[in-house]
Amino acid sequence: MRALSLAVCALACAVLPAHGEDYPARPVRVIVGFPAGSAADITARVVGQRMGQIFGQQLVVENKTGAGSNLAAELVARAPKDGYTLLLATIANSINAVVKTNLAFDFAKDFSPIVRLSTTPNILVVHPSLGVKSVKELIDLAKAKPDQLSFASSGVATGTHLAAELFKMLTGTKMVHVPYAGSPQAVTDLIAGRVQVFFSPVSTVIAHVREGKLVALASTEAKRAAIAPEIPTMAEAGLPEFETGLWFGLLAPAGTPKEIIDKLAGAANEALRSDEVVKPLAQQGIDVVGGSPEDFAGYLDGEMKRWATVAEAVGLKN
Repeated sequence: MRALSLAVCALACAVLPAHGEDYPARPVRVIVGFPAGSAADITARVVGQRMGQIFGQQLVVENKTGAGSNLAAELVARAPKDGYTLLLATIANSINAVVKTNLAFDFAKDFSPIVRLSTTPNILVVHPSLGVKSVKELIDLAKAKPDQLSFASSGVATGTHLAAELFKMLTGTKMVHVPYAGSPQAVTDLIAGRVQVFFSPVSTVIAHVREGKLVALASTEAKRAAIAPEIPTMAEAGLPEFETGLWFGLLAPAGTPKEIIDKLAGAANEALRSDEVVKPLAQQGIDVVGGSPEDFAGYLDGEMKRWATVAEAVGLKN
């Protein structure tokens, strides 16, 4: 009987999830809801490689695209609470959480924040034919021609869409929304003059700005973009209330042991301090952030409240 009990105990211990002292004992999956080459994917791979070196175990990035990252989020929400399946969360997740009423998971309750890894700004760009050189000039033109200017987005309820809606709300302007399947398609039509305004990820448009095909008016984060320091911030351009951008962070299924969350956060912060992470991300216009799980939780709460206000104001909930 004692031998049987020991055998049962050994079997049970073998299948229990690893906790802080022995985690990770095998590779960790990081699920990204956007395709290879996207800013989310680049962040996951660059940071994940360094975290894998720190852990002595691989962080394997898997791309599960579709539904604005909701498919990826649903997969992770339903994964075991053992720290071996993580979500590379983005602004799209916080927006969808307040816009979509039929999600198969609760973004606020089904995930445990680990760390906000990085941010990259959007750049407010316009077609040269508008003849505007500043945010103020764009506001004046939009007010003089209500609903005659059109703004592009990378899709309904995406970060690029909500940035424009926030701009309209703060400035009292009216412009027509033209959604696209992604930022590259939006930029193609912007350059062609089919749309006039776009809050674009900086990496997508900076080359076109420097070639004179587009005019950059402002960057959307609190500080100037390192990749384009010549472009003023929205605050410097006269809109101090406007601050947003694309962000990327790690989440685990809710209920993952705190010691695992803390170990992941520690490794991520160590990785974010290394040149192997900072330099390649900076070349893509991506800035590292870091911080505690509690910092990220507070940030997510603020993001959801802000986008809920914007979504309600423009009637986006569905």
